[in-house]
Amino acid sequence: MGMLTAARLRRAISGTRRPDSSYDAEAGQSLVRVVLTVVVAAYAMIGNLLELVDESADLVFQIYMPVFMTVTCLMFAAIRLWPGVYHWRRIFCMVLDFGTLTLLMTLGGPFMAPMASLLLWVTVGFGMRYGTRYLVGATVAALVSLMLIAVFSPFWRAQPYLVATFVLTSLIVPFYANLLLADTREAYRSADAANLAKSRFLAQASHDLRQPIHAISLFTNCLREAGLAPSERQMVENIEHSLQSVRRMFRSLLDIATLDSGGVVPRMQPVPLGAILRDVVTQHQEAARRAGVELRLVETGLTVESDPGLLTVMLQNLVSNAVKYAPGARVLIGCRRHGSGVDVLVIDRGIGVAPEHQPHLFEEFYRVQPPGRDVEGVGLGLAIVQRMAQLIGAGVELRSIPGRGTTVALTGLRATEPPPAPPHPDGHPDDRPRSSPPQSLLQGLRVLLIEDDPAVLLSTQMLMERWGCTVHAHEQPPRDVPPCDMIVADFDLNGPLTGGDAIAIARAALGAPIPAIVITAHDEARVRERLGEAGLPILPKPMRPAELRALMLSLRLERGG
Repeated sequence: MGMLTAARLRRAISGTRRPDSSYDAEAGQSLVRVVLTVVVAAYAMIGNLLELVDESADLVFQIYMPVFMTVTCLMFAAIRLWPGVYHWRRIFCMVLDFGTLTLLMTLGGPFMAPMASLLLWVTVGFGMRYGTRYLVGATVAALVSLMLIAVFSPFWRAQPYLVATFVLTSLIVPFYANLLLADTREAYRSADAANLAKSRFLAQASHDLRQPIHAISLFTNCLREAGLAPSERQMVENIEHSLQSVRRMFRSLLDIATLDSGGVVPRMQPVPLGAILRDVVTQHQEAARRAGVELRLVETGLTVESDPGLLTVMLQNLVSNAVKYAPGARVLIGCRRHGSGVDVLVIDRGIGVAPEHQPHLFEEFYRVQPPGRDVEGVGLGLAIVQRMAQLIGAGVELRSIPGRGTTVALTGLRATEPPPAPPHPDGHPDDRPRSSPPQSLLQGLRVLLIEDDPAVLLSTQMLMERWGCTVHAHEQPPRDVPPCDMIVADFDLNGPLTGGDAIAIARAALGAPIPAIVITAHDEARVRERLGEAGLPILPKPMRPAELRALMLSLRLERGG
């Protein structure tokens, strides 16, 4: 607890709570000013009690210090209330700081000589927080202060060599600090460029590799429905299982690259936990069956304020870890409410994690290999969970006892009221005809499919035709748009037009708001930002055919077709 408090204090003073924030730099400087004002006032009081300061100087201190303290507190409040870069405010604070130190050292005589150290501290502080120009300005202000002190203070006039020492120190230290600051900035720029290049490489590599994986997945699904012999069907299932592993690894790499680039912006809204948890459990049933894991979900009707996409990814990673590290055991997923807070717990009865590994489990690429077993993955799951949890204001806690199992809790979710159910267009839900099997519901659906990758285009067309759709397949937006009931377009069409443009062109040509789906191998948040249509469904590659079919069914039912 003490280490945590010390770390928070250090971040507050140094102004590093939010990287690259001028507000934080000014807030840190103002906090230091408040603390030093209290220390200097206490030091002056000690001098007064010990009669180490002249009566005239003490009277000035008694009047000036409360005024200075008041101005300091007002500036601290102003910086908190009106963050941003205000150069007049910084210059005012610089004049205030150096003027106060000049007054103290001039009137305080030998007792206030230690204030010279603060003169150097303030000089370097302005430069390190605000840059080279402020370092030069602070250095000039320090030299002017020393000159005034040497002229008007009898004590300092009698110490020419000491004054010369402080003058040289006030020149040399800022100069050297500026050199170090330039090196630090260059190192930061290099690291930032390398990090950006890494993120771009991962994003591009992920996009390029997802295309063939996506095509293989769709072809595999077509094979499964081709009336294969049992042995051949088993081979297809093994291929699909391997593809699922590769798909999870790519999603982890893309997630961490997106988090590194700062491209994840949470969209908070009421989220029904029960639906999210049921979907996550359903997605992991096959993996659990293979591992001999008994997945058990405790149903809940709670609704929390969160980002549904981020929450789903976090829960997927937690359940996936539990299934991988607890083969042949039981895994329980449930919720616990306390006041207005909600925790989601994933509890397994596996072999647990040794104490020496537990502090490192949230580090990137850190993996614990159980003895005698090879566990798939790249060691990013918990790191992604922790960083996404911070984005939505939640926390992650892990408790593990070797031989008894592990509990991971997503904590601090805020309970909220569920959103009102939208009114049914036909009056009552029960008035609608019962849904037929998925195959019949898609029968006869006319689909305009636009995908620039020939393999993905062919595999998607074959899949949709097996579902009973009539597919018009094109690698680029067609000039003559055929009549269609739905548009499915890849976002990146390797040309000047995007999938969003293709959808807009087709809708304009047909004169109707045709339901549409965008498929992409890029970051979903950035694609949605570029599309500019909030309600347009987006499916990430590689996707499961069941996801595409379910979305197509949903859109057709919404349209009443």
